[in-house]
Amino acid sequence: MSEHKHVNPWIVAIAVMFATFMEVLDTTVVNVSLPHIAGNLSATIDESTWVLTSYLVANAIVLPMTGWLARNFGRKRLLMASVIGFTASSFLCGLAPTLASLVAFRLIQGATGGAMQPLSQAVLLEAFPPHERGKAMGFWGLGIVVAPILGPVLGGWLTDTYSWRWVFYINLPVGIVSLVMTKLYVFDPPYLRQESSKIDYWGIGLLTLWVGCLQIALDLGQQRDWFSSRFITALVAIFAISLVLFIIRELMSSEPVIDLHVFRNRTYATGVFMMTIVGFVLYGSLVLLPLMLQTLLGYPSLQAGIAMAPRGMGSLIGMPLVGTLIGKFDARKLVAIGFVAGGLTLIWLGQLNLNAGYWDIFWPQFCQGLGLAALFVPLTTISMDAIPREQMGNATSLFNLMRNVGGSVGIAITGTMLSRTTQAYVNILGTNVDAYSSTTTSAFEAARSGFLAAGADMVTATQRAYASLFGMVQQQASMVSFVLLFRLLGGIFLVLVPLILVMRRPRAGRGPAAAH
Repeated sequence: MSEHKHVNPWIVAIAVMFATFMEVLDTTVVNVSLPHIAGNLSATIDESTWVLTSYLVANAIVLPMTGWLARNFGRKRLLMASVIGFTASSFLCGLAPTLASLVAFRLIQGATGGAMQPLSQAVLLEAFPPHERGKAMGFWGLGIVVAPILGPVLGGWLTDTYSWRWVFYINLPVGIVSLVMTKLYVFDPPYLRQESSKIDYWGIGLLTLWVGCLQIALDLGQQRDWFSSRFITALVAIFAISLVLFIIRELMSSEPVIDLHVFRNRTYATGVFMMTIVGFVLYGSLVLLPLMLQTLLGYPSLQAGIAMAPRGMGSLIGMPLVGTLIGKFDARKLVAIGFVAGGLTLIWLGQLNLNAGYWDIFWPQFCQGLGLAALFVPLTTISMDAIPREQMGNATSLFNLMRNVGGSVGIAITGTMLSRTTQAYVNILGTNVDAYSSTTTSAFEAARSGFLAAGADMVTATQRAYASLFGMVQQQASMVSFVLLFRLLGGIFLVLVPLILVMRRPRAGRGPAAAH
């Protein structure tokens, strides 16, 4: 610990923030580049989605093992190895000549990036004195909240301006700076001694199996129509069986790869559940909004990404402010404010219609960013408050894993609900489109007259008029589906507020326990 006295903790914060921001950014930055990657590497769009899936699967598998890895190999050494592996694999991804090689390099990138979030969180908690840990977590939270929002904007700009390969090359300077700063300014605390414990091979194997099957099923489920696909059904069955066996194994093992006994702490268990739902709602809404902007309101991909930026702006302003308030107020009240603000702003987005302008989208998102700032940092602080520092690495790994799992489930479920709700409302609204309706007749005649005036013959004009009416029905059905889902996600946030009462108030004058 004495080594830390000679290092400004904000320098340590900047060092680990580079790593965190780079890793979280890569979960979304590639999304808008998939069509370009598919075209350049002679693959279909469906095949190119493995570029995303491979990264997420490898990332999710390594994430919960971080605490165990840090105990066995040293935290600083593991963080440096992760940054080196992530940066090198990013360079190889940019050079990839085929889709198969790109997927392989993305697996390495995901595996090396999986340890960065919990490690950087643990380093920050260790570097700052207890009364300043709220500020530290506010700074760290910026990367977690802002990076997924900036990812599509940066990915779209790099792809349009240069090529999709620069989406990966951009990590090189960031990784090098992070590596140098980690080498110079990050140190392992005295209590973190390298251990030579027995390796829990069964635990690692079962963990890999259930996390991998869950992630692949969630990523491909909608594409393959869920349980009508034998492949998805088999994945879900293997996931369920391996998860049960994993829990039994880890509870019985004397040296588990993940210590599940930490869930005996009521406050921590509640915090993990709430953070899982936060991931579900946050990532689910992050998928819905750009889809609505592009498919219904006519935004190009880059402009849609820019229109998403206000949420990041709100978080950018709110995170440091909330960090300073944690020591002065009951953090549970801040969490309640965050859930209420997040819920109400999602319901606000649920009031949009096809005539919505930019500012109708700007203000709900900006206020939501402020609300998320009041949610992330205090929830982490409360959840980790009673965790002994020797268990902190394990606790932060599980905390981050469940947020990511919640995000994956949120993306999958919202995508499926959007598709199926839209189809249901097409059928409902379509029943009102009939030849006996004066509104339908006048709209049909107006459309046909327009096509006739444009030079189409009677048959063609009639066909186009029918197609135009059906397009209007589809458009309205999609809009209804989007606003219903926004309201549903907002309602989920509001329902969570009473759970805050289950959590214990953090001890006065104390932030989260030191971590490893």
